[in-house]
Amino acid sequence: MKLLVFAVAAAWGLALLASAAIVEHTFHIENKIVKRMCHEQVIVVANGQFPGPTIHVTEGDNVIIHVLNNSPYNITLHWHGIYQRFTSWADGVEYITQCGIRNGHKFTYKFKVIGQEGTLFWHAHSFGLRATLHGAFIIHPRNGRYPFPKPYHQVPIILGDWYDTNFLDALEDALVVGGVAVSNAYTINGFPGDLFNCSQNQTFKMKVKHGKTYLLRIINAALNNNLFFKIANHKFTVVATDASYTKPYVTDIIILAAGQTLDVLFKADQPTGSYYMAASPYGVGMPPDLFDGTMTRGIVVYDGHNTRASRPIMPLLPPFFDTPTSFKLFSNLTSLIGAPHWVPVPPNVDERMFITVGIGLDMCPANVNCMGPLNQKFSANMNNESFVLPKGKGKSILEAFYYNVSGVYTTDFPDNPPTVFDYTYGNLTFNVSLIHSPKSTKVKKLKFNSTVEIVFQNTGVLKAQSHPMHIHGHSFHVLAQGFGNYNAVRDKKKFNLVNPQVRNTVAVPAGGWAVIRFQANNPGVWFVHCHVDDHQVWGLATAFVVENGPTPETSLPPPPADLPKC
Repeated sequence: MKLLVFAVAAAWGLALLASAAIVEHTFHIENKIVKRMCHEQVIVVANGQFPGPTIHVTEGDNVIIHVLNNSPYNITLHWHGIYQRFTSWADGVEYITQCGIRNGHKFTYKFKVIGQEGTLFWHAHSFGLRATLHGAFIIHPRNGRYPFPKPYHQVPIILGDWYDTNFLDALEDALVVGGVAVSNAYTINGFPGDLFNCSQNQTFKMKVKHGKTYLLRIINAALNNNLFFKIANHKFTVVATDASYTKPYVTDIIILAAGQTLDVLFKADQPTGSYYMAASPYGVGMPPDLFDGTMTRGIVVYDGHNTRASRPIMPLLPPFFDTPTSFKLFSNLTSLIGAPHWVPVPPNVDERMFITVGIGLDMCPANVNCMGPLNQKFSANMNNESFVLPKGKGKSILEAFYYNVSGVYTTDFPDNPPTVFDYTYGNLTFNVSLIHSPKSTKVKKLKFNSTVEIVFQNTGVLKAQSHPMHIHGHSFHVLAQGFGNYNAVRDKKKFNLVNPQVRNTVAVPAGGWAVIRFQANNPGVWFVHCHVDDHQVWGLATAFVVENGPTPETSLPPPPADLPKC
């Protein structure tokens, strides 16, 4: 039955491609001097823009992106949330699906956008470069219709952050001592807002007409933080998550984990005036000196309002540690049954995994003062394995998989943690083996078309933080979320098997768990990682190697001729 369903889906996809358009762009990646907060800073950008160009496609289109790298760094670009059906070569993860595009070299990404509508984004996936190298990726419906009233206008809102220094140098320094590079400000569409010096004219402004409804396509592109977002005196109606339609959900505040997107309807229904939109971090479990505690804001201005007449109204944002507010939105969204591209939850599970995710420590280099407890470096792990990219191996994991090359990775990533313990209890001294995790490049092999259910269990070995877990090449159903240690007997009763939200990134609660389910119907290698950049670099990652199907049509095709070499 599964193969029949896949064959029908494949035939449907081919029918779409017969009438698909080609969307083609050229990205020139280069250094640029940008002034923010009274200082000029050299950053890496695409086509001279920060944030980078917005890509608009229609569902079913073929996408061709020519990347010419004139920056001094190796570059890869990842199309975050795009399924990449049979185009794993275009997923753009350094050392996972390709080697970096070197200075003076180029590479062309080619893929199809099938079975998705809504807001995603693209970003660099090589050594912290996504801090400035990112942009919106918007998928419009083929028939031009939405499962909600058509908005008057659509506005991308990219939440990011700004580093008032050479970020890559700061990141390299931080890695030596096992610390983090803390941003100096958050941004809205590249601007820090008027709370900062020299930023009165570097504040995003959105002009609106009274009575009109706008579709805000909100993206959290910040490196390390979940972000609250609010517009004073107004409400939102959430209509999509990670390019999947939701049952409309009304709220006056939203939160996005790092790597998540939300489509929300915003009605300009308040008295003519000006109102601040503002974003601030949700930083539960994070020491104050290891995260940016600032706020960014933009301004919503009604048509006809004299901005000199009064100051904008400011919203009240939650405190940094407000878990109830964050969990309310994360856990209450549901999918819209019958919406375009909606799929039911796969009923039968072939693979079950229980994966602990958390922060640990690594030994400090000699004669170095490290930032972690006990003068050690911070590390991170999944099932007590701390992932290392296969640098220096000569091939990416995908190339090694395709050509059957040994020595690049192993397929023994564990289905369960090696030790069962009170996961949410934090005590440095109670089990040293849980604090120090071995470094490895272990991945999990999955049968083609198998249905996989994963319990992500957050741990408090050091300090529980929210971990936004992202799976490349697939979306998944979020069956349930909760706090404490996951209990299969008790917590299965909480599963939503009817209309759970569909995501590509799930925020595993601090001191809690999340259960997801998906079908591994896409052969290739797919990175699985925390979308907090620090945690990913520290080792909170693995990869799923999805085996080929039984026919050439269900197998990974050869790599493109211009695939970058290591």
